[in-house]
Amino acid sequence: MCGIAGQICREGEQAEELLRVYKNMQAEMLRRGPDQSGMYFDGEAALIHSRLCVVDPENGLQPMTLKRGGETYTVVYNGELYNTDELRDELKALGYEFSTRSDTEVLLCAYAEWKDGCVDRFNGIYAFAVWEHKGKRLFLARDRMGVKPLFYALINGSLIFASEIKALLKHPLVRPVIDGEGVMQIMLLGPGRAPGSGVFRDIKELLPAERGYFSPGQDNFTPERYWRLTDSPCRDSFEEAVEKVRYLVTDAVTRQLSADVPVCTFLSGGLDSSIISAIADRYFTERGVRLHTVSVDYKDNEKYFKSGKFQPTSDPAYIEKMTKSLNAEHHLFMIDTPELVKALYLAVDARDLPGMSDVDSSLLLFCKEIKKTATVALSGECADEIFGGYPWYRDPEIREREGFPWAQSTAWRATFIKPGILKCDPMEYVDGYYRETVNNSSILPGTGPLEKRMKQMMNLNVDWFMQTLLDRKDRMSMYSSLEVRVPFCDHRIAEYLYTLPWEYKDHNGYEKGLLREAARGLLPEEVLWRKKSPYPKTHNPSYMKAVSEELRKILEDKDSPIFEIAEPKAIEELLTSDRSAPWYGQLMTAPQTIAYILQVNYWLKKYEVEIRA
Repeated sequence: MCGIAGQICREGEQAEELLRVYKNMQAEMLRRGPDQSGMYFDGEAALIHSRLCVVDPENGLQPMTLKRGGETYTVVYNGELYNTDELRDELKALGYEFSTRSDTEVLLCAYAEWKDGCVDRFNGIYAFAVWEHKGKRLFLARDRMGVKPLFYALINGSLIFASEIKALLKHPLVRPVIDGEGVMQIMLLGPGRAPGSGVFRDIKELLPAERGYFSPGQDNFTPERYWRLTDSPCRDSFEEAVEKVRYLVTDAVTRQLSADVPVCTFLSGGLDSSIISAIADRYFTERGVRLHTVSVDYKDNEKYFKSGKFQPTSDPAYIEKMTKSLNAEHHLFMIDTPELVKALYLAVDARDLPGMSDVDSSLLLFCKEIKKTATVALSGECADEIFGGYPWYRDPEIREREGFPWAQSTAWRATFIKPGILKCDPMEYVDGYYRETVNNSSILPGTGPLEKRMKQMMNLNVDWFMQTLLDRKDRMSMYSSLEVRVPFCDHRIAEYLYTLPWEYKDHNGYEKGLLREAARGLLPEEVLWRKKSPYPKTHNPSYMKAVSEELRKILEDKDSPIFEIAEPKAIEELLTSDRSAPWYGQLMTAPQTIAYILQVNYWLKKYEVEIRA
């Protein structure tokens, strides 16, 4: 994986002194790409790249340039194409010659041949920019599921783009300003974000499956959506669906094991990571290579763990069952409270925004440790969104309730916001985004109420909750120059699952029943039928004590930046309230809500955020 950035200016506006700015932007992406760096610069276009070498380290240098059909194309690219070999063969048949094994060269040739239609042929995760020298236009595109990020700002006829917000903020035209909309996103939607928003006033994000052209001096940039989940009749029996899911998942995992650097898999003992690890283990064993698996836990978690509705079992026993069934070498990383609290702030540095508190910081620490073993890791994210694994898919009361099912606390959240900032009713603000997603869901006429609701739920999860998790996975991993791939985000799986009836996914009344049937014979029975348990978090009471002490320090300092947007009394009540309602999803309860406020305060200070509400 890599970091990309650049700028397209009006003719004559690109002065040599901007080279210093571009070098600063490049330096901000060093963690994403520490191995190699490059830059293309002319009078109107700058393309910047920082590379993490994964495939063909010697020959995949970027920016990469190709001359074809009277035009010259230069690309900067962040991602991986998992159908590189098929595309290369197709392009060879059309007369293209290749001098590298890199997917960058294949992507560039694909663009030269098919222009904006190239993305329709890609299976992968990507964000890239291609500059046409003679045509003087830039093409930007992002993968269908939104695995790889791409932010941009359009200011005074100039388009500035980057993989991360921190790189954009190194440009003098882009300022760390938030308005009332930004405050509402932080306090009412956070750690989620409105689709296409970068929270900062002038920063936007290219949506998943968007592509678009920009020419110097354009007054606007209007990308188009090239793919979306689309409903169609299901003609497969349940047995046929099981076979197809087994093929698609196995194919996705196998494709994503390709690399010229060490590869490992996350292993929590849950269904999703266990399936990936089992497929990878079989693949490597057949080739005489031993897979490495990795897991994380917290000091004294077994001592303090209490079974609950959302976390019925802890991981260690199931991890042990899996490791005994595999030929892999397993690595366990243990986290203690002091480092977890300290990493809350590093996680903000990585994400450029307040995030999922210790759910972020623990992953950041975990990825730092994994990097000692591998450069590429495969993770089980996104299976729950696609196969219907979350509790809100299966609880009829939650499922039928209007609003985002993982964030039913808008009224409470609104009490934190300082008077005068809210420009609209908070419930209407949040529900407006909810209704827009629901109303835009592709649903065939005549679809029954339950099926209609489940398709709406899948869209809500894919467009919102999944994006928060993908943000987390990308930023926390790339902070340590670790590439994490997510096989369940293969768009072919999402396309197919969207058309299947809910009774298939809920087979035998079990969450992800279809996926479990597809994995029969692959996993130990105890793991195959283990009830869903989310990403592990600390249960040690020392964590609640530690974050509470950090919050008291903020409350004692009346100049704490959080008080520019939030009410001190509401924050203080976090220390005494026994409110059990989660802030965001089942993982962000009282300790994580306090930690989120710590992150907001740190972010406002570290990024010198100017508030113009």
